[in-house]
Amino acid sequence: KRPVMTTLVMLAILLFGWIGYVQLPVSDLPNVDFPTIVVSASLPGASPQTMSTAVAMPLEREFSTIAGVDSMTSASSRGSTSITMQFNLSRDIDAAAQDVQAMISKAGRDLPRDLPAPPSFRKVNPADQPVLFLSVSSSQLPLSEVNEYADTILGQQISTISGVAQVDIYGAQKYAVRAQLNPLALAARRVGIDEVTNAIVAGNTNHPVGVLYGDNESVTLETNGQLTKAADYKPLIVTYRNGAPIRLGDLGRVIDSVENDKVAAWINTADSSTRSITLAVLRQPGTNTIKVVDSIRALLPNFRAQIPPSINLEVVFDRSESIRASVNEVKFTLKLTIMLVVLVIFLFLRNFSATVIPSMALPMSVVGTFALMYLLGFSLDNMSMMALTLSVGFVVDDAIVMLENIVRHVERGESPLHASLAGAREIGFTIVSMTLSLAAVFIPVLFMGGILGRLLHEFAVTITSAILISGFVSLSLTPMMASRFLRPLREVRHGFLYSACERTFNGMLHVYERTLAGVMRWRFTTLALSGLVLAATVYLFYIIPKGFLPSEDTGQMVVMTEGAQGIGFDSLVKHQQKLSATMQQSPYVERFMSAVGIGTGNMGRMIVRLKPRDQRPHVDQIIQQLRRPLNSEPGIQAFLQNPPPIRVGGMMTKSQYQFTLQSPNTKEMYASAQELQDRLQTLPGLEDVTSDLQLKSPQVKVEIYRDRAAALGITAAQIEDALNSSYGARQISTIYAPNNAYRVILELADEYQMDSGALSKLYIRSTSGALVPLSAV
Repeated sequence: KRPVMTTLVMLAILLFGWIGYVQLPVSDLPNVDFPTIVVSASLPGASPQTMSTAVAMPLEREFSTIAGVDSMTSASSRGSTSITMQFNLSRDIDAAAQDVQAMISKAGRDLPRDLPAPPSFRKVNPADQPVLFLSVSSSQLPLSEVNEYADTILGQQISTISGVAQVDIYGAQKYAVRAQLNPLALAARRVGIDEVTNAIVAGNTNHPVGVLYGDNESVTLETNGQLTKAADYKPLIVTYRNGAPIRLGDLGRVIDSVENDKVAAWINTADSSTRSITLAVLRQPGTNTIKVVDSIRALLPNFRAQIPPSINLEVVFDRSESIRASVNEVKFTLKLTIMLVVLVIFLFLRNFSATVIPSMALPMSVVGTFALMYLLGFSLDNMSMMALTLSVGFVVDDAIVMLENIVRHVERGESPLHASLAGAREIGFTIVSMTLSLAAVFIPVLFMGGILGRLLHEFAVTITSAILISGFVSLSLTPMMASRFLRPLREVRHGFLYSACERTFNGMLHVYERTLAGVMRWRFTTLALSGLVLAATVYLFYIIPKGFLPSEDTGQMVVMTEGAQGIGFDSLVKHQQKLSATMQQSPYVERFMSAVGIGTGNMGRMIVRLKPRDQRPHVDQIIQQLRRPLNSEPGIQAFLQNPPPIRVGGMMTKSQYQFTLQSPNTKEMYASAQELQDRLQTLPGLEDVTSDLQLKSPQVKVEIYRDRAAALGITAAQIEDALNSSYGARQISTIYAPNNAYRVILELADEYQMDSGALSKLYIRSTSGALVPLSAV
């Protein structure tokens, strides 16, 4: 009765649906915001045992009191500790982060006093992987300068882009001054290593010195206490002997270096390999991946204009490419589905106006759902688009039932308006019951718990919304259009196509009648066949492979490498380069980033970008092809994996599946871990069985003679402090530059690092002021 109002309501649905579609973020999967927080702490030079007992344990003790922690795992390696806390889904991640910060502050009194920085934490979304990898390299500039541009210019500007959560730097080579001492020179001049430490700390200062106030002006005082380059430290006076100054340059060498010289990264192509700095960009949850990547790519020309021409800036991997391809494929499937449904309706109704009327429920339901998706904070991803694709077959059912009932009244000779009113009145309750019962099917999916419930939540809500909107359209738009566009039936002469379709349908009806009669005649046989089908279904369900998510080919492959425990850094680099050469020979690899020095110091990583999908097989086949040649190099192992779209737990390890052993008895647990690993390696169907437990690294035990040390006025803390200054790459001072802060690192020179005699050459100043050789205590 009100066609104008009905038309305006439908146009409003289309308008708001289109606005929502334009604003919807695009991603590969729904936002699975699994509350996970990772806490990191570093203490250069500390052993894994020290990191576990002195750093990880006090933190874990406090973290265990936080409400809502489902699991907490920690990994301690040489000089670093990482603690991963996974909260239950009902826990607000921001509130959990505040609790973690409070517990870090509370644990501060139990942590070592010489931590370079307090433990830091960051929120992790297991569903999120870096959406963009950028490589910064140069064949002319030192890596420290390349790192400066990558960190202060590129990294900081990219972090300010809307939608970017953080920018991680792989293979960082941040500038530092290294004072590498000669123990022979220290012994010859009888200089304690603690004296060197105190001299550097006192000689490099950046303290406020005040302001001169006059009658007409004020002048700020500045000094040259800050030393910025290695050359400035060489003439620094450490102490006096026999009235003569002993300078830092007399005791060893002072060089311009980097904070961590046991980390390296390369960018590799089919014919070259270059040291590089890699930037990994992570997006904020719920943002448009494609929009974030496009915003970064739009700024690349400006970045290249800001950095020197000798620095190369390249895109190593762009995750939005696979997302675009995946979403576009689903969009095409959705369009094709709509066309097929409309075609089937036309073939059965064989009337243009009768086809248009129920077909209008399709765009109304699909486009209207976009508005609800936007209001609910959903995204255009494979799950929501799959829901819309499946809903296409559902949303026209109500409209077809409504139309058929109205046509039945028209066939009786009623006017289209009267037929629409009578038909809608008769079938209205049936339409409501059909719509609600179909929507109720997805209610269990809507209330599923856990990460699977989070993943399928958008699917259930999207398809339910489309079904409910289609019911509303079928009760309003369909009868209104039928009252305006249906024509009373009259005798017409049909064409050849209509007659052919009619004969086909009559033939199908005849076949159905005959088969139905046969089924009714052989009822027990029919039941027996149905039972066989049911049994086959149960059997096939039992034997079919099962998994959380299917293996997805995103054009990316990750290779974790592991050298022998205790391997030297130079040796690890050589082994990693050999694996890189093998990877470069693959015809399916376009480029890849390689890095070593990760975690325990014997770990490496490759992030591989494969060629376009039409030029190669599936990524899983490539992994199987590369597994044997990559593991043919003695002294290093390679663990290849196709990264899953969701990483549950927030930890990236050498394998996609992990078992965790727990025990208060560490000795028993370590033995059981090796036994379990050996047994798992014998099971068929498993490969790359490994463990993150590494207890075979060679160690040197330094035994302190406490009585003798006490008699000489030396404490155990002084001895460990001297050893840390010698072998721990100790950060003893800070250089405050206008754009960054750099470290001053103290250690023995490389050639004396493995010299056992160097220990006996070190001196420590006792409480009485006497110099005591380390060998004496």
